[in-house]
Amino acid sequence: MLKLVLASKSKVRHEILLKYNINCIVEHSNVDEEPVKKSLLNEGATPEIISKNLAELKANKVSQKLYDQFVLGADSVIDLDGELISKPENREQAFNILKKLNGKMHNLISSVCISKNGSMVWNYTDKANLTMKEFNDNDLREYLSKITDEALYAYNVYQIEGEGKNLFSNIEGDKNTIMGLPVDKIKQYIEGL
Repeated sequence: MLKLVLASKSKVRHEILLKYNINCIVEHSNVDEEPVKKSLLNEGATPEIISKNLAELKANKVSQKLYDQFVLGADSVIDLDGELISKPENREQAFNILKKLNGKMHNLISSVCISKNGSMVWNYTDKANLTMKEFNDNDLREYLSKITDEALYAYNVYQIEGEGKNLFSNIEGDKNTIMGLPVDKIKQYIEGL
């Protein structure tokens, strides 16, 4: 099967690809996401559009350097009633994100893009709907105390395959999408090449 280049620092995404027997190497894109997000938000872009643009930007940047390689870029964001919620940079931000999501339904959007020679050749976006239970502040802080820094920053604010599943009253969607990589569609695409 084709060997992909994963344009991501995410260990989780790399592990998903390996679990599904997708041969890959990792080449970090080093895209500074915040200015891109700010620019797109100023233009009125939705969280979904931002996710798609970031996935494409990461894939294109790496594929410009690696001639004739298929490069996979990915990005995941939370959409809370049209508001973009990005990964936390510290535990206080993580707590504030959980407070914001508390008792509400939100979408987790994961976009992927495959590029070759600096241009997108395929992309896909998937959404999962998650409804968080209601918690008091102490419950949220206790949850955060059980999560390592690495897991907290790798999986957004919830670790769906671990402690995080207990945060939700309802989860609709693909587990891999929630973890940041709708791998079934990626596999379908590369098997068709």
